[in-house]
Order: sequence, then structure tokens, then C-alpha cells
Amino acid sequence: MVVDVKPTRSELIQLKIRIKLSERGHKLLKMKRDGLIIEFFKILNQARNVRTELDAAFLRAEVKINLASAVNGMVAVRSTAFTAKESPEIRLSGKNIMGVVVPKISSTGVKKTLIERGYGIIGTNSYIDETADAYEDLVEKIITAAELETTMKRLLNEIEKTKRRVNALEFKIIPEQIATMKYIRFVLEEMERENTFRLKRVKARMKT
Repeated sequence: MVVDVKPTRSELIQLKIRIKLSERGHKLLKMKRDGLIIEFFKILNQARNVRTELDAAFLRAEVKINLASAVNGMVAVRSTAFTAKESPEIRLSGKNIMGVVVPKISSTGVKKTLIERGYGIIGTNSYIDETADAYEDLVEKIITAAELETTMKRLLNEIEKTKRRVNALEFKIIPEQIATMKYIRFVLEEMERENTFRLKRVKARMKT
């Protein structure tokens, strides 16, 4: 669709420049889209593995706490849990994947030694220790899964945005620019033919 276009040579030159820029932008956006899709599937495979590990860690932790509760009683298990002196520290930062800032989550203090856990060795047994181990593993899996799944969401949003821009350039903007360029060329050629015809008529009159 040609709207409010001046059929001049300067406009044609500017339009050619805009078409080249649009085509270059289209090529770069397609490369970005394809790169993001590759990165997305890499992380998707990691996320699937972590999700499987997370489910297994959850089941293991559930089994361990049930055993510890059966042997020691739920009250003893809960009171042991409250003896923890320090909570894990979670740090959130960012990293760049092809221009997309995604979260990077790191943690300290999740895995603890027997002494760091705060409960006395005397008065507890291996069931308590194994339960603590299982839940510490579970927390680490949750942190990893949170980072990967948030990254996937960010990448998927960027892929969709980039796809829309690629499609807009490919199916709307560039075709409209090319159609406008053809229209201007047609008008200029018609004007040139008309001027040539007029010039011939003037020359013919001058001869007569």
C-alpha cells in the first residue's frame, strides 16, 4: 500500500536505503531468533534432567522424614529442625544470553556439617541426619530448577517478541517498501516518457 509518497528520485534513493536497512535488520533478527531457540532447547534439556532429579529428591526427603518421625516421633523431628542457627543465603544476579538478561541464582549455607546444623549429636540418630541430608539436597535442586525455569520463560518471551518483529519485517514492512519503490519507479518512468514525448513535439514544431 502506497500512502503519502512523493514520487521523486530523492525519495527513491532514501527508500532504497531503508529497504537495505530493513533487510539487514531482518537477517540479524532471524539469526538472533535461531540462536535463542538453540539456547532455549539446551536449557530445556537441562531443566528436564533437573526436574527428574527434583522429583526424586522430593520422594527421598519424604521417605526419610517419615522414617525419622516413625523412629523418633514428629515432635522430636520438628524440635530438631528448629535448632538450625543459620538460614541458607540466596544471592540473585543476572547473566546475558544473546542480549537477554536471565537470572543467576547462587546459594551458600544449604549443605551443612553435623556441627553447623546446630542439633546435638547425642540424643539424635542417623535417621535425623539422613533426613537433613535429603532436605538439603532438595533445596539445592529447587534453587537450580528455579533458575532454569525462569531462564526458559525469559528466553521464550524474547523468542516470541523476535518472531513477531521478523514476521512484521518479512510479510509487511519490506513488501510495502518494495511496492512503494516499484510505484515510484513507475511514476518516474511515466514522467520521463511524457517529458520525452513533449520534447519531441516541441522539436517537431520548431522544424515546421
